[in-house]
Amino acid sequence: MVNRVTVLGSLNVDHIMQIKRLPLPGETMTMTDKQIAGGGKGSNQAIAAARSGARTAFIGKIGADEQGKLMRTYLEDAKIDTSSVTLADAETGQAFILLQENGENSILVLGGANQALTATDIEAAKPKIKDSDFLITQFETPIEQAIKAFAYAKENGVVTILNPAPAKRVPKELLENVDLIVLNETETEILTGIKVVEEDTWRAAAEKLAKLGVQNTIITLGSKGAYYKTSEAEGFIKAFKVTAVDTTAAGDTFLGALSSQLDRDLTNIAEAIVFASMASALAVQKIGAIPSIPRLETVNEALGSATDY
Repeated sequence: MVNRVTVLGSLNVDHIMQIKRLPLPGETMTMTDKQIAGGGKGSNQAIAAARSGARTAFIGKIGADEQGKLMRTYLEDAKIDTSSVTLADAETGQAFILLQENGENSILVLGGANQALTATDIEAAKPKIKDSDFLITQFETPIEQAIKAFAYAKENGVVTILNPAPAKRVPKELLENVDLIVLNETETEILTGIKVVEEDTWRAAAEKLAKLGVQNTIITLGSKGAYYKTSEAEGFIKAFKVTAVDTTAAGDTFLGALSSQLDRDLTNIAEAIVFASMASALAVQKIGAIPSIPRLETVNEALGSATDY
């Protein structure tokens, strides 16, 4: 059965500036190269879900500019329903990515049209939300609209997935309607106050999130792998070993791919994490966010030849 995934989130055009290392304060450096590509956490996650086989829809805002047209084209090329992607009286969101030779990145985001999402947009998208198996959001659009969308999703039996990035305080009204939270080490520490370095701290962080109202957690741990804890199961999935070229869309690819494979009751969470981990491992071996996200057949082929599992 094909999962129906709706993503509420951001659409950004990425300006990727390749450098040897981050400049020191006051230092001027030359770039080794520069690219422009589609990105934004929301669009990355939606395209990852769609390329991994999910029937995907998107709720978001773009500007009436060439960059907005570019982002709509990216979504439509991935066969994503864009009927809830509307125009804002602002420029399309942009991200400026400092990509170092070691594959690590630093990102500056200009929200633009993403911050113009309103309650009216959520109201108009309610039929799309109701028709979904999963609703995903992040924090690159107004959190007030995430609260409204998740409350409506829960009223209609839709499974909600929160990626609290960029990390910030999460209102109780949102947490109480989150079925699954997927976050990295930095986001985990900001939300729970616990630095996750080993299994005991992973578990402690998940238990803290459960006390805050979220019973199901996945903590992505970079090149180490991913820890998960649900009301029924707990485990750790090691990462596939690859040489990273650009980690920009790693987490987004993981989440989108995960949503395409996950059962609504989360009983196959370990298998879905393995699939998502491979998708992420493939993505970090290429430059750019959307251009690096692999397709279903590529992920399955890589899993079939993997010796790690």
